[in-house]
Amino acid sequence: MRKTIVITAAVLFASLAAAASAHHLASWSPAQKIDEIAGNSPELNTPAMDGCPIEAPDGLSLYLASNRPGGHGGLDIWVARRPHRHAPWGPPVNLGEPVNSASDDFCPTPVRGGGLFFVSREALPGSCGMGDIYFTRFSRRHGWSEPKHLACAPEGPNSALDEQGPSFVQAGRKSWLYFSSSSATVPGDIYVSAGDPCRGFGPAAKVAELSDADANDIQPNVRSDGLEVVFSSNRSGTRGAQDIWAAKRPSIRRPWSTPVNLGASVNTAAAETRPSLSRWANQLLFGRAPGPEGMSDIYVATR
Repeated sequence: MRKTIVITAAVLFASLAAAASAHHLASWSPAQKIDEIAGNSPELNTPAMDGCPIEAPDGLSLYLASNRPGGHGGLDIWVARRPHRHAPWGPPVNLGEPVNSASDDFCPTPVRGGGLFFVSREALPGSCGMGDIYFTRFSRRHGWSEPKHLACAPEGPNSALDEQGPSFVQAGRKSWLYFSSSSATVPGDIYVSAGDPCRGFGPAAKVAELSDADANDIQPNVRSDGLEVVFSSNRSGTRGAQDIWAAKRPSIRRPWSTPVNLGASVNTAAAETRPSLSRWANQLLFGRAPGPEGMSDIYVATR
C-alpha cells in the first residue's frame, strides 16, 4: 500500500510540474483596458497619464502612477484595493506624503511585508541623478515611513541617470534588485544589484543578456521565483515605439535566454511600458501610450 501511494504521489507531482511548466509557456490573451473589465472601477484609467501598474504580492492592492487631478504634482503613486483576489478593483487613492512629492514619483513596486520600492525625481540633498530609487514601509499604526534613499554609484544602484522599474527578487537568504538606467539621450540598459532593503544594495552590474547596445531596454519586472523577466524595449523586431519583451532562465544562477517579443496580443504601434507580472505570473499588467482614453492607459492580459 505504501509503495502505491509513493508512486501515485510521484506521478501527481510530475503532472503538476508539467502543468506549471506549460502554464508559464502559455500565450497571453489579447490585452484589455483594465477599466473595461466588468466590475473594475472606471477611475483606473483617466484622460491623464496612467501607467506603472503592479499588483501587491497578496493580490489585494493595485499600485499605479498617474498625474490625474488630486495629486501632489507631476506623477504620483496611487493604489486601488479589493477585498479578495477575485473581486473587482475599486477606485485608486493617492498614497500621500511622505511617498508623493511635488515632483514625479512613479514605478511603485510593492513587496511582501508592506514594503514599497519606487522612483522619485525630487531633487533632495544626496540625490544621485535624474530619478533615484527609494524604499519605504507601511505600518497600520504609523502609515508610510520616511522613504530611504538607496546609495549612489559606485557603492549603490542609483546613478546620474534616470532609474526605473525596480524589481525585487528573493531566493533563500539572497536578494537582488533589478532596474534600468537611462535618459533622454542615453538609451536604457538593465542592471542588477545585490543586497536587501534593511542593509541596502551594493554596486550595480549590467545584465548583458537583457541589454541591447542599440536599444532602449527599460523597466524590468522579474517573476517572484526569479526565472522570468518582462521589460519594455525598442530593440529590433519591435512593433511600435516600445514593446514588451520577455526572457527566462532555468535557475537563478543561469544567464537569461534571448528575449522574445510578446507579440500582437500585447504589443501595438503605440508604446507599451512598465510591464509587471502578478505573483503567480498568470497576469500581465502594463501601460500603453497613447491610450484611447488618456496620455497613457493601463492594460491587462492573462494566460
